[in-house]
Amino acid sequence: MVKIDFWELAKHAKKIAEDKKGENVIIIDVTGQTAIANYFVIITAVSTPQINAISNEIEKSFKYDFGVPPVRREGSSVQTWKVIDFGGILIHIMHPDVRMRYNLEKIWQAYDNQPAEKVKSERTAKKAPRKMKRLVKKTAKKTPFKKKTVKKNFVKKSAKK
Repeated sequence: MVKIDFWELAKHAKKIAEDKKGENVIIIDVTGQTAIANYFVIITAVSTPQINAISNEIEKSFKYDFGVPPVRREGSSVQTWKVIDFGGILIHIMHPDVRMRYNLEKIWQAYDNQPAEKVKSERTAKKAPRKMKRLVKKTAKKTPFKKKTVKKNFVKKSAKK
């Protein structure tokens, strides 16, 4: 069995996207932070034909050059966002409005992540659990569960019946 180097695939996908005039192409290393992939490649494409061209070229290149077919595809019916899953790498090709709305980069920064070009997985995988615990503690302080209010309301409603 051949071991797949997803980091090399991510860099290759970035090169293909840039050759097809994809904008703001980034690679995010999510190793150790999620079970769905090791890397996310996020690409902005300004039109539906460009989204289709980039996704088709990446699929074709991965299949013939590396022997890695996609596990699944999403967004074939949507014209503004396509996702191609190759197992250890997820490639998001998005229209600028969709990318701004969902802001995947910001979501993964909450796990103390940096783009993979800057920080390799060993360092980010160690920091992620501590950062997540801090986020959970902060949200727990902001929204405490009020037991007394719930009990009073329950008693009042049951007394009326």
